[in-house]
Amino acid sequence: MSQRPPPALAEQVPRRQAFWFWLRLGFISFGGPAGQIAIMQRELVEQRRWISQQRFMHALSYCMLLPGPEAQQLATYLGWLMHRTLGGVLAGVLFILPSLVLMLVLSGLYMLYGQQAAGLLYGLKPAVAALVLHALYRLGRRCLEPIDQRPLPWLLALAAFVTLTVFDGPFPAVVILALGLGWVASRWAPHALGSDPPPPSLVGAAAALIDDHSPLPAHAQPQRRRLLWVLAAGLLLWALPMLLLLGLWGWHATLTQMAAFFTRAALLTFGGAYAVLPYVQQAAVEQHQWLTTAQMMDGLALGESTPGPLIMVVAFVAFVGAWGQQILGPHALLAGGVLAACVATWFTFLPSFIFILAGGPWVEASRGRPVYALPLRAVSCAVIGVIASLAWTFLQALIWPEPQAPADVLALALALLALWLLGVRRWGVLPVLALSAALGAVATSAPGWGLWP
Repeated sequence: MSQRPPPALAEQVPRRQAFWFWLRLGFISFGGPAGQIAIMQRELVEQRRWISQQRFMHALSYCMLLPGPEAQQLATYLGWLMHRTLGGVLAGVLFILPSLVLMLVLSGLYMLYGQQAAGLLYGLKPAVAALVLHALYRLGRRCLEPIDQRPLPWLLALAAFVTLTVFDGPFPAVVILALGLGWVASRWAPHALGSDPPPPSLVGAAAALIDDHSPLPAHAQPQRRRLLWVLAAGLLLWALPMLLLLGLWGWHATLTQMAAFFTRAALLTFGGAYAVLPYVQQAAVEQHQWLTTAQMMDGLALGESTPGPLIMVVAFVAFVGAWGQQILGPHALLAGGVLAACVATWFTFLPSFIFILAGGPWVEASRGRPVYALPLRAVSCAVIGVIASLAWTFLQALIWPEPQAPADVLALALALLALWLLGVRRWGVLPVLALSAALGAVATSAPGWGLWP
């Protein structure tokens, strides 16, 4: 009697349970990419045992090498692996949909009642600066070894910081230079950038539904024809709305420029949201003047206080820019903001879906072979300097909102308090934001202190 073949992976993992998990994840995924990845690790690997630790880490390694939000890409990858293309699309969409809806609501309230909420936002800005500094510390500890052991990662981070802060260089140039230096290091000094730590393992855990030795289903087998179909579909999904925007408003219109800019941003977001924010700020604030640095910090504060990927701040940037530009006229400010936010979200996240659906089969086929590349590790080191540049920009706007104005001592004190709570007391993001907003509201309502504008 012949043994029955193992069931397909899509038959092993319950579809209904997977749908409700991805929807729930979209509402509870606070804490940035690290917190979101930790939730998926705990739920899918440790508790539900839907996927093994090694396969989870293999998927995460691929997502970390891609431009774009790695947590959202990881959700898309795991959804695709379990339930084909539809599962991947649903997982990725449900991961970002609650965040988009909340950001649209908060952006509208911000533009309508921003003055009434000035005290809350005054308190949130120092917390945002502290969050960036804390992210800089955590990433630096992970990527930068002691300088006397491996100085090259520190030099890359310093060069990126100086390029952006002192010489006002473009963000893409930093990425390209880091890739080039990483390639040179891989040829002449392969150990100069260090090595990645081995993935953790679950000792004594029960076998997962998708285990280390589970056979690949048909949809996860590399096929050049399928790859071409996915790339063609992705190009079509990008080109149709872009052609529609060109036909309705022309190339120089705000919406068309936003579509082009956020497409470029999606292809250059190595290192996560904190790394791409300087690029977004540089273009949106200085080049296109869609919003101010203070509004950018307000948007980041709103993004930190909502679930989902932090890069969803692009919806706020587009909303505020469209409102100020009155893209649909002065009597349709809200509709124009919503339209622009949806355009920004579409063109920012579409490449992430294409990367996963096109590359997933080839990544699964590469299991058991090295997937880390020194050029991309060099980019990770340079990202530390990029985030330091962002922190410096935010601190300048926070402490000296006007070039000739005295330093805002209260804002600095709130930032130091938030940083202490995050780094020493290990508070969560939401409690720190709530306390900082409350202190800002109380402080700005007390007359006569003279410590703020």
